[in-house]
Amino acid sequence: MSKELRMALIDSHVHTVLCRHAEGEVADFLAAASEAGLAGLAFTDHAPAPCGYDARHRMPLDQFSVYEQMVSRSRSGGYAGEVLFGIEADYYEGFESFLPSWLKSQPFDVVLGSVHYIGSWGFDNPDNLEGWRGADVAGVWRRYFDLVGRMVDTGIYDVVAHLDLPKKFGHRPPESSIREMAAPLLDRISRAGMAIELNTSGLRRPAAEIYPSVLILSLARERGIPICFGSDAHRPFEVGFGFSEAVRSAREAGYSDCVVFRQRRKHVCPLPVV
Repeated sequence: MSKELRMALIDSHVHTVLCRHAEGEVADFLAAASEAGLAGLAFTDHAPAPCGYDARHRMPLDQFSVYEQMVSRSRSGGYAGEVLFGIEADYYEGFESFLPSWLKSQPFDVVLGSVHYIGSWGFDNPDNLEGWRGADVAGVWRRYFDLVGRMVDTGIYDVVAHLDLPKKFGHRPPESSIREMAAPLLDRISRAGMAIELNTSGLRRPAAEIYPSVLILSLARERGIPICFGSDAHRPFEVGFGFSEAVRSAREAGYSDCVVFRQRRKHVCPLPVV
């Protein structure tokens, strides 16, 4: 990282052990953020789902207070950067019975919205790769984008996380199809006043590319959709991963600033020079 970048960005997508598939203590994540020179980070564990949705990858509701206290204590632990309180909340069938009222009642700084399932298929789970065999890749992307669009239209989220997630294992339709599918979704994101994240975890996956691609990012810039940065860290050493490349991608797409959410409100920050 350059000196400028080390003082400018907040990692807006960091998980803890409470999500049941991350490793490391909160202090380790803070130390990693400090080592990377980040301005701060937002803890964004997966929201509980009392209906039992995807229970293997999220805290139960009775552990949420533990999560809240853990983040609160970290703010007085000697870390010089900013610690934000966030959540990654999936859109799923039956979400409306819990999520809208629950999210509104919590003191979150930022709510990331995500889609990890198409029907009963966890398409981004490495344990479910069989579902990709012989799949109509463009059809999968269309179904996914439709679900993301429905998520956006709910108005209960701040940021669309890992926008083109179906490419995680390298499955992509032609760029012309991606453009045709992404444009109307981005129109909905723009109308909703949401941001999208540059999620660098794609660089650690077979996709070998940030979510979203420069193509989609350029279309987002044309619509004035703001951006934030997230590593989707599940281990301390992943905090701030690939942020220099993410900033370069943002600038290539025409961005000169990004946003940080505090108390669910956007705050604009200039992009560092890398």
